[in-house]
Amino acid sequence: MTWRPLSGAALITALASFGSDWLMRSPSIPDLLQQPRRGTLVSTEDMRVARAGHTATALPDGRVLVAGGFKEKGSASGAEVYQPDSGKFAPLPPMITPRHSHTATLLRDGRVLIVGGYGEGSGRLADVELFDPANNSFTRTGSLLAARAGHVAVLLTNGRVLVAGGVGPGWTFLASAEVYDPVAGRFLPAGNMSMPRESHAAVRLVDGRVLIVGGHNGQRRNLKLLAAAEIYDPVDGAFVRYGTMRIPRHKHDAVLLPSGQVLITGGTDERDARGVLSSTEIFSPDTGKFVDGPVMKLGRYKHQGASVLLPGGLVLIAGGAPQAEIYDPARRSFELVPGRPQMAGHFSAVAMLRGVGVLITGGYGNGAAPRSSAWLFLP
Repeated sequence: MTWRPLSGAALITALASFGSDWLMRSPSIPDLLQQPRRGTLVSTEDMRVARAGHTATALPDGRVLVAGGFKEKGSASGAEVYQPDSGKFAPLPPMITPRHSHTATLLRDGRVLIVGGYGEGSGRLADVELFDPANNSFTRTGSLLAARAGHVAVLLTNGRVLVAGGVGPGWTFLASAEVYDPVAGRFLPAGNMSMPRESHAAVRLVDGRVLIVGGHNGQRRNLKLLAAAEIYDPVDGAFVRYGTMRIPRHKHDAVLLPSGQVLITGGTDERDARGVLSSTEIFSPDTGKFVDGPVMKLGRYKHQGASVLLPGGLVLIAGGAPQAEIYDPARRSFELVPGRPQMAGHFSAVAMLRGVGVLITGGYGNGAAPRSSAWLFLP
């Protein structure tokens, strides 16, 4: 699919599909038509529930599954679905286990694998469930070998899902990994990373291997930030240390570029909110080296999974700060996305919309608790 800016008539048609109430609350159509070619950010219908630490997954039928999240300490939420045709969120049957800080991975057959996280009362979960968009149902599947939250999950080229790291019961930081087999419906051990990690990032490379970067282990005075990277090879079923980032970082994000390189953005140092990073790095699988990338317009953190490769080759970085920005790999430069909304930023969830743009949901920050707000990035 080719990503083309909408014409004036096409944009009016697309916006009109969201209803007159939405248009009344959004920037005027003439204002939108005058925006730069990088796109714009506009408000859309609120979710039914305020959420942060949730997931947003684009479904094969064009809808977006929004699952889990929290609205206050120790709470966990159910799920709803975004319908692009109406621009509204609709309720779903209850999840089997409400959760937050979990992962959601679209499987090859169109179902969504929802793994781990924190349940009500902040206990770490080994529970796993599948969402089937064909009948809007949640069903149990095999349990994790180790309860975990704050982990990463990556769909492998063989259709299995790698789950790695995170934090377990009693604040044990995990180096262990496991692989979900959708045919057998169970998890299998996948060895250990070279070190325990939480708040790390993972990207599947062009050759099918998985790059894992950064994160931390330990708490408070024992907090240790990580610069080390490693690669999981699904053929060998093993992790291998693979270079070191320019600086340690956690609560960052990473995204695969059209060149096959990996862009790593933001995060923070040991000072958390007082040490937010605007720096970036670029990893080249050919050399195994990290080099400094351009500086973002805004520092951002707590934005894992909020970076989206657009079909035209640009990257939308939609979380971690009140305003989104675009990375242009050809120019090696960042540019802020115009628009009136002031996003929450932290632990929001993002998903591509088929033929329309990008949906950005919830999060907290920018002076606010978890929100029900949602936004659209329109090219």
